[in-house]
Amino acid sequence: MVQNTPISVVTIDRFIIEQEKRFPEATGALSGILYDLAVAAKMIASKVRLAGLADILGAEGTANVQGEIQQKLDVIANAIIVKALDHGGRLCAMASEEEEGIIVVPDKFQRGDYVLLFDPLDGSSNIDVNIPVGTIFSVLRRVTPGGGPGTVQDMLQPGFKQVAAGYVIYGSSTMLVYTTGQGAHGFTLDPAIGEFLLSHPDIRIPEHGRYLSVNDAYERHWSEPVKELMRHYRGMNGRRDPMNVRYVGSLVADFHRNLLGGGLFAYPANAKSPKGKLRLLYECNPLAFICEQAGGAAIDGTKRILEVQPTELHQRSPYFVGSKADVEAAAEYLAKA
Repeated sequence: MVQNTPISVVTIDRFIIEQEKRFPEATGALSGILYDLAVAAKMIASKVRLAGLADILGAEGTANVQGEIQQKLDVIANAIIVKALDHGGRLCAMASEEEEGIIVVPDKFQRGDYVLLFDPLDGSSNIDVNIPVGTIFSVLRRVTPGGGPGTVQDMLQPGFKQVAAGYVIYGSSTMLVYTTGQGAHGFTLDPAIGEFLLSHPDIRIPEHGRYLSVNDAYERHWSEPVKELMRHYRGMNGRRDPMNVRYVGSLVADFHRNLLGGGLFAYPANAKSPKGKLRLLYECNPLAFICEQAGGAAIDGTKRILEVQPTELHQRSPYFVGSKADVEAAAEYLAKA
């Protein structure tokens, strides 16, 4: 594998090619999808940088399939990803958190053997106040016969079937992190040359985390086992040192900090959202794949997230993801529920 040294310059294109060489049977289709996603990320990053100058802040005035008011950048980012990937001949369908049904590759374009699921701009409600936002994506191999359009069946696969997953964080710098099952690797966008450069090879999340990311506003709606778990993380039961609470409200931002520094992101089920809030296919599965590749873990409270069989395109799930020891503590406490 390409090694990153102080004097080396490893672009994401070069890195993907080097990884592909490890698999003689590879067709290059998956590499092409990753290239196209990197291009889409650069385009979205340019829009985010201009957010305070162009008329792309605020609400669009329409709601997405989740019933959430769409921000203007949500709509722009969604269109950028669709148009960057619908014509390459590598995908047979896509699904977006912003759209109710699947996005079929038009008949005028060649169709491939993969499907793409994505959240075009996670945390977009924070754009107006300059908090980092992100894009999350997941790639699966189709299960229906090839040649024709993709179907919902191709999307409804458990997370362990993912062949690639990643996210892009648009913050003080733009960084893309992805995995194809060969470790998790991070690339930072150099705006001077317009290239993603390898900056974080083989990311490893600490086994015990420093940070706890959870929205305490829902505490009164939590079950007693969840309340006990949160007291444990805060060191209130004497079983551990307290974790530092850091919650941005942008999943990608919270996950990214915890991945690099060690920590746990938690969105438990509660009385208002008994099935959880985060989307299994667009958010939970791809970040869980990355986290496991970095040595972490992810569960829905009791079960490994990547083993959950989805039944709906926009299925929601409780979510605990991050440092392995902290996720194991969640499983221990929530087994009492």
